[in-house]
Amino acid sequence: METIRNFDELLAHLTARTERRRVAVACPNDESTQGAVTKALEQGFIEAVLIGCDEGAKQVFAKYDKVTYVEADDAIEAARKAVALVRDGKADVLQKGLLNTDDLLHAVLNKETGILPRGRVLTHLTCAQIPGHDRFLFFTDAAVIPHPTAEQREEQLRYVLETCRSMGIKEPRVGLVNCTEKVNEKFFPFTVEYVALKAKVAAGDFGTCIVDGPLDLKTCLSPEALHKKHIDSPLEGMADAVIFPDIQAGNVFYKTITLFCGAACAGILRGPLCPVVLPSRGDSVVSKFYSLALASI
Repeated sequence: METIRNFDELLAHLTARTERRRVAVACPNDESTQGAVTKALEQGFIEAVLIGCDEGAKQVFAKYDKVTYVEADDAIEAARKAVALVRDGKADVLQKGLLNTDDLLHAVLNKETGILPRGRVLTHLTCAQIPGHDRFLFFTDAAVIPHPTAEQREEQLRYVLETCRSMGIKEPRVGLVNCTEKVNEKFFPFTVEYVALKAKVAAGDFGTCIVDGPLDLKTCLSPEALHKKHIDSPLEGMADAVIFPDIQAGNVFYKTITLFCGAACAGILRGPLCPVVLPSRGDSVVSKFYSLALASI
């Protein structure tokens, strides 16, 4: 498989394989969700199970043959039924429509009927196409975990590596981000955890990959910055993905690249039995569509 470096290549890959993912969409009653789902139907890489459709939504989807409907009395029931489809093996992707995030997550995280297996970690993963950067950049976590523990960061690394490999990256390079390249137990205790995590990588716990840190963002992603600082890193300034120390760093980075750089982004939740497309209210049709594409790979 050739490495997928941008959204055009991702979409070309998905349409060429002629395999449709089954997407359970809870309450697809807003225009942006409808726009994303119809684009994915037209591209041919999903079939949709629509839970809790209103009459207007049913009219929008009436012309598509890869669509089925499940009735629900309200958004909470729609969330439960969408999650149940995943749990019963009848859906491969879960997508949030016009309902509160808390209602969907409550169904996802329910200890008896949810889809987050014991021991798994719920985290957010972003795939960004940044103008001027020659390939995708994956990063975590900009939306879910405020201050990852060492155990949570291990799972973040595992999910990032899985996603990179699904994009054809045989030896993913992952940077562990800090504001400086030095381990500092007093002010940045997570940098000590970085050292322990790298030891596990070296022992082969994560398969074939290159992981280094602490490094600042520029030394993760710029060979020039790395060489100017005279830093020796196996990443060589060519990271495919970065793991941020906390949600503040990840969220600020996400907002910065989308606001000032015009980056196109896709975001999914990892950890549950399937990828979850959980867009924010401000996400565009294109962002939701790309997120469906990322979930479908």
